[in-house]
Amino acid sequence: MKKQCARVAYFPCVYHEIDGVGQTARHFSAFARRHDIPFFMVHSGPQDEVSFEGSVTRIQLKRGRVKFPLDRAHDYDLLFLRHYKRVEALLHEFRADVVQITGPSDVGTLGAMCAHKMKIPLAASWQTNLHEYSRRRASAALSFLPNELAQKIAEAAERWSFRATARFYKIPRLLFAPNRELVRLLEQATGKPCYLMSHAVDTEVFRPELRDRGEGPFRIGYVGRLTAEKNVRMLARLEQALVRMGHTNFQFVIVGEGAESAWLRENMQRIELTGVLTGRELSRKFANFDLLAFPSETDTFGLVVLEAFASGVPAVVTDRGGPQFSVCHGSTGYIARNFDEFASYTAQLMTQPELLSTMRVAAREQALTTSWDRIFEGMHDAYKRCLSQTAVATESLLHVATT
Repeated sequence: MKKQCARVAYFPCVYHEIDGVGQTARHFSAFARRHDIPFFMVHSGPQDEVSFEGSVTRIQLKRGRVKFPLDRAHDYDLLFLRHYKRVEALLHEFRADVVQITGPSDVGTLGAMCAHKMKIPLAASWQTNLHEYSRRRASAALSFLPNELAQKIAEAAERWSFRATARFYKIPRLLFAPNRELVRLLEQATGKPCYLMSHAVDTEVFRPELRDRGEGPFRIGYVGRLTAEKNVRMLARLEQALVRMGHTNFQFVIVGEGAESAWLRENMQRIELTGVLTGRELSRKFANFDLLAFPSETDTFGLVVLEAFASGVPAVVTDRGGPQFSVCHGSTGYIARNFDEFASYTAQLMTQPELLSTMRVAAREQALTTSWDRIFEGMHDAYKRCLSQTAVATESLLHVATT
């Protein structure tokens, strides 16, 4: 396969962070290292450093003081382009065939600038529904206004945010998106070819055998940032609905942190807030869930759903966003069309142990069918098609110029 692979310069928005983008970046780097494929990666971190790990060149760049927070885990450095000259020299030595960015972050903007100035084909993946984040954050910020007016302003913020983001995504030559709905949307909005870039899960890291709890309350888990765009306040509504149905022997285990942590602590009774967990501690926590409740309507994929499946844990998700494309309704979990269905499906799994047991097995089996290698091989196939088309177009232009 090595002979067929492009030399990729990858500029992920995040690397060290515990989220889907960071995990994809780490797996992409590991894939290149395993297969001895030349790979160049630039990301932010606590200090400036260049490291070489087999076929992988990794450049970590420190953000400066002139920055603003996008949320508690993500910043935007307004002066990040100061690193351009240093990255350009290293990238020139690497001789990249394609530059891949993961969005309009400070790191992504640096990658796009490198591709433009060095005349390297640019690819981009759509990782975050920024327009939906804009709507939810605007709704929260304008809650003091009459509801109808606040919603109109939030909807306008969503439209303009999508237009601005889509304009950015017209720059690359090819695009990637994590679900087919977004693939179609991006092709329509940008006129550029867009390929499916799904996600996988490490089934050795996340596995049912790590479950070590005995009897006790039914554990409803959530893993992710505790922010408005993740719709986490719905977990409090879910707790109240389950109590009204007569259920008392259950507990919410919420893994993560964010601006909504204090609100959840104040408004939920049966709750364990663990903060951020990583490594084996996170894997054990997943395995000890009975069910994953994932109310987000803005996630483009929802990698935590696959991590739950790998741990033998079914999931209840909404019918908006990417997680719905991971769940096999009625087999590995449920896709709820509204809150009442979300609560009903949760209660159903709480009261039917045989159904829950069957779904636990099906969830694990689905996780075992995923493969990071297949995903990255598919990306390299897309690079190859793009580079072939670029070569043909260049040859045609040269032919015209000389005749």
